[in-house]
Amino acid sequence: MSQVMTVPDVLTLEEVANYLRLPKETVERQAIQGRIPGRRIEDTWRFLKAAIDDWLRSHDSRVILLQQAGALANDEMLPELRAMIYAGRGRPEAEEGVGS
Repeated sequence: MSQVMTVPDVLTLEEVANYLRLPKETVERQAIQGRIPGRRIEDTWRFLKAAIDDWLRSHDSRVILLQQAGALANDEMLPELRAMIYAGRGRPEAEEGVGS
C-alpha cells in the first residue's frame, strides 16, 4: 500500500527544501535572489505550494514576464490605463526634467 504525502498550501523554508529535495541554504539563497517564489515575513520564509509547483513547470520567470508585457504592447487601452494609474498615484509618468 502506498502512502500519500499531504503537503500544506503554505510551506516553510524547511518544508520547501524537503519538497524540492534541496538543502535549506540553497532554497533560501534562491528565494533571496528572487529565483524561487516566496515571501520573507520578518525573519522567516513562507512559500505557496501552488507557486512552487508553477515555478517548477515554468520557464525562466523573466521570459514569462517579458511575454506578458509583450502581450499588452498592441493593446489600444494601454495608454489610457497607464494614464489612469498615474493619475490615481497623483504624479506624472515621467519626472520633470528627466528625459528632456
